[in-house]
Amino acid sequence: MSSAKSPGRPRAGIDAEVFAATLRTVHELGYAGATMDRIAAAAGVAKTTIYRRWPSKGALITDCLVHAFGPVPLEGEGRQEVLTRAVHWAAAKIAEPGVGAAFAGVFVDAVNDPALREVLTTRLQDPYRVVLQDALGEPENRVLLFIDVVVGTLLHRMGITGGPMAEADVAALAEMVVRQFR
Repeated sequence: MSSAKSPGRPRAGIDAEVFAATLRTVHELGYAGATMDRIAAAAGVAKTTIYRRWPSKGALITDCLVHAFGPVPLEGEGRQEVLTRAVHWAAAKIAEPGVGAAFAGVFVDAVNDPALREVLTTRLQDPYRVVLQDALGEPENRVLLFIDVVVGTLLHRMGITGGPMAEADVAALAEMVVRQFR
């Protein structure tokens, strides 16, 4: 019996290709312009391939952000250094082409979409919140405040200026936020 391969591209790697195409498309056309059709074309896959994996643009963008961010680095000597590095890490990730715009766009969509808010909470925010809670020994509400202040400030600056926050301002933000968690 021969083992015939199914036609088309191997499944392994398609997600990474779609994520890269998504961020490129958001970077080039903005969040609103990054339609599922355009993302599929940029990835070189059928739109049905995308919809089999992600039921909506919001779900795709959320998983794309999880992929782009990867695990939170909890390196450093002591609590203050861990928090400072976490702020700098978040700033660097949000500054990557397409990431900040994708993040801001999916948040705007989530304002009026409870299902998308649930996806953002469970797939994106909660894993980072839990890791930070465990590492810092802080209650959920304090870690959520840390996330809100850091990510909110970084996205606000990008939305207002069109670019990432300057390194000196990231350092000042880290210093300000860390003071609250001593």
